Amino acid sequence: MESLEGAASEYSNGRYNNCANRCYFAAFEAAIHALETADIQARAGQWGHDFVQAQFIGQLINRRKRYPAGLRDTLLRNLELRQTADYRRQQVSQTQAERALRRANAFVAAIQQGGEVG
Repeated sequence: MESLEGAASEYSNGRYNNCANRCYFAAFEAAIHALETADIQARAGQWGHDFVQAQFIGQLINRRKRYPAGLRDTLLRNLELRQTADYRRQQVSQTQAERALRRANAFVAAIQQGGEVG
């Protein structure tokens, strides 16, 4: 997954704002894949950020229990950090980027494994 690889590269090169951006999109793209795999369709053909988050949590975590509850806040937390990186003067710290990268890795891994909750 290119976004996740990009996030890791940006982190290792000290570009923490870019890392935060790529971490969010890695998780967002993985969530869309999980929704498509579960036959959940985009609203009006568009995968909006709010829609993806609501459907992933509501349908795939809460209702179908396909993914662990620990993933519930990944999209929101990484989105908030991406918004800081992209739209605010405040810079993303190394620690924040590292945590976002850890969350993104766990999220993508869960999707790749099919998310079966044991």
